[in-house]
Amino acid sequence: MATQRIMVSGRVQGVGYRDWVVRTAQRTGLTGWVRNVRDGRVEILVSGEDDTVAKLVEGCREGSPLARVEHVEAFAADDEKQHKGFTKRFTA
Repeated sequence: MATQRIMVSGRVQGVGYRDWVVRTAQRTGLTGWVRNVRDGRVEILVSGEDDTVAKLVEGCREGSPLARVEHVEAFAADDEKQHKGFTKRFTA
């Protein structure tokens, strides 16, 4: 099991990016959440099988059809809380 925090920058707010992340994560059995950040980025916390998490990180480089991703940064995260499913959160 892996837990990653992913920060995505570019034109990723207001273009369905978070909805794309939720659908992709739910379809592949990942848990965690996604939210907009006030500085214009999208933040994702995701847990699951190593290869499935890696595929989501790679997919974040494209995202939704209207998004224009400029940069994706992913790093290991410590998250003691067990998440049920994958949800969209309010802006942080």
